[in-house]
Amino acid sequence: MWAPDIYEGSPTPVTAFLSIAPKISISANMSRVSIVASYGGTLQQIFFFCSIASMILGALAAMAQTKVKRHLAHSSIGHVGYIRTGFSCGTIEGIQSLLIGIFIYASMTIDAFAIVPALRQTRVKYIADLGALAKTNPILAMTFSITMFSYAGIPPLAGFCSKFYLFFATLGCGAYFLAPVGVVTSVIGRWATGRLP
Repeated sequence: MWAPDIYEGSPTPVTAFLSIAPKISISANMSRVSIVASYGGTLQQIFFFCSIASMILGALAAMAQTKVKRHLAHSSIGHVGYIRTGFSCGTIEGIQSLLIGIFIYASMTIDAFAIVPALRQTRVKYIADLGALAKTNPILAMTFSITMFSYAGIPPLAGFCSKFYLFFATLGCGAYFLAPVGVVTSVIGRWATGRLP
């Protein structure tokens, strides 16, 4: 629950680093452990529960946000849950989908946090302030919209491919409850993130 406050109060480069680096390092270390040693059903159930909790918390909390950086923080929490679904499978396909998901998430986050300083210079802090951005800076508005649509997982963009691979790997390993929860929270996240563009 500290993530939104840190995202709001930290300078944007620090926020971008805190948004990307820990997720990559934790995922890499957990992937190495899962490749070397297989884990049992109890640990896999814990990973499923943590993944579901992160997806639900991220989607529902993002709906109530009015500030851009706090919204990105809650979207980040939800994306941790999506990425964790690939690890929860305990299969090679799950690890492959996790690596694809991490790469796409890092690319989207770098793009989003490259745009946030430009938004701050144009005095955009709240989601409601984004309405005038298309008139004052249409290229920035278009770039930010495409990035947020990718974050939301709109079909032709990279965010959709990431979630597709993750949910496909989840279905492949027999976690038939985890994939529908991910799809439902992704739809809720689409509504919440769709407010920004």
